[in-house]
Amino acid sequence: MAAAALAAPLFNTAPAARVNTNMTRFFAPAAAARHKSRRPSRAPLLVVRSPTFTVTATAYQAVANQTDDEPFVTADNSKIKPHYGSKKRWMALSRDLLKPWGGQFKFGDKVRVRGISPKLDGVYTIHDTMNRRHRHCMDILTHVSEKFDIFQKGVKIQKVEERPTLAKL
Repeated sequence: MAAAALAAPLFNTAPAARVNTNMTRFFAPAAAARHKSRRPSRAPLLVVRSPTFTVTATAYQAVANQTDDEPFVTADNSKIKPHYGSKKRWMALSRDLLKPWGGQFKFGDKVRVRGISPKLDGVYTIHDTMNRRHRHCMDILTHVSEKFDIFQKGVKIQKVEERPTLAKL
């Protein structure tokens, strides 16, 4: 009997076959449930067939000498938090571009901005309006500590919307 035990190899040298254990069945449903419980990713924005406007871009801060007497309240009554920054992606448009004064944009619209800089180009939400003396202009909300000094002509803006999902249809 000892001779038979010595003749058998200590390790299995045959190619390893996948062993179906109860452990894989035990962990697999938990992993699948964990992936299902994640929030769905945001739907990418889609450019609507809307005209592109060429505007002059500037930056503003929520301070009394650049706004009205309530610097932390926008024209659509949104509240600006004290520790805001340019990553917030809020903007103000001149009145000639807003619907109440005959324009094509309204408060809450998302707008794709191109032509300022690689760091500041992107999608912004309209929350504010500019002084009536401005025409074809936009203002980007920045924090005083960010030290942005922007005056860029020829910036392109275009309205965007979210792609419709099956739940919305």
